Amino acid sequence: MTNAARVQQKTRQEKVREEIEGLLGNRVAGQPFESMRVVASDPFQDWQIDRLIFTSHDGEEIPGCFLRPPEGSDPVPAVLYCHAHGNNYAVGCDELTKGRPALTSPYASDLRQLGCAALCIDMPCFGERQEQGEGARTKAHLWQGTTLFGQMLAELSAGLTFLADQATIDASRLGVLGFSMGSTHAFWLAAMDERIQAAIALCSFADLATLIDAGGHDGHGIYMMVPGLTEHLPTGTLAGLAAPRALFIGAGMEDWSTPPDAFAKGRSDLETAYAATPHTLVFHIEKDKGHVETPAMRAAALAFLKDQFFT
Repeated sequence: MTNAARVQQKTRQEKVREEIEGLLGNRVAGQPFESMRVVASDPFQDWQIDRLIFTSHDGEEIPGCFLRPPEGSDPVPAVLYCHAHGNNYAVGCDELTKGRPALTSPYASDLRQLGCAALCIDMPCFGERQEQGEGARTKAHLWQGTTLFGQMLAELSAGLTFLADQATIDASRLGVLGFSMGSTHAFWLAAMDERIQAAIALCSFADLATLIDAGGHDGHGIYMMVPGLTEHLPTGTLAGLAAPRALFIGAGMEDWSTPPDAFAKGRSDLETAYAATPHTLVFHIEKDKGHVETPAMRAAALAFLKDQFFT
């Protein structure tokens, strides 16, 4: 890709991002949390897990788990780890260290072995933020002209700002990783926030218009509702706003959230967006697997992360 082509691509992407933020009703990137405090710090192998409380600009407290090297260490890469939904609102940022049944194992140990720090924060409605449920929050947002999904993305972007500001983190090597709801967060955030250099989205990637036509959309949570989205642009084109930065999509073809037709349309649009840099787009497909991370998918995702940040 020539420099002129890169400038044109960037200009087009910036315009589309502004339009998407209009649909979300939220500015996604750039606004940090109001404050942060450390409430506990525990050893994790030879690193640390800090238990954090962030405060949003409207005063809501947001718990987080921060896997990091000791103070004074050389800066390391970091990923923003996006937890899943699974209709289990009790699980939030602890997914990083405790995992969930659909995952091969908790990611914290594998990330530590790789030498990659990680931050996970409770999304609204999850973990210690269950007082207002998903339906109540969504309704309030829509009446106010905003979206719950936009709030989630804005908070995740603020988490990325926190990582970039840490002395032990290399701000030039920031990534995002998630499964299911976390997958949707991962590719959306990579599309909307250019600080992300590598994104891993596992087990939730499908063209939404195709999903609606097939009647397969009702399995998704109401948190995902963005008015006018499918009339504005396809899922794959939106995810393609991350191009030419590195993107890994993992999917099982027996997954209710990624039926073959909807996945194929999303993949085609995404590959079109990455046509100038196809080597930065990686797919891991398992034909006979459902909504679950397999050992092979985990290995491929970690190999992708290693290739992007450690070679």
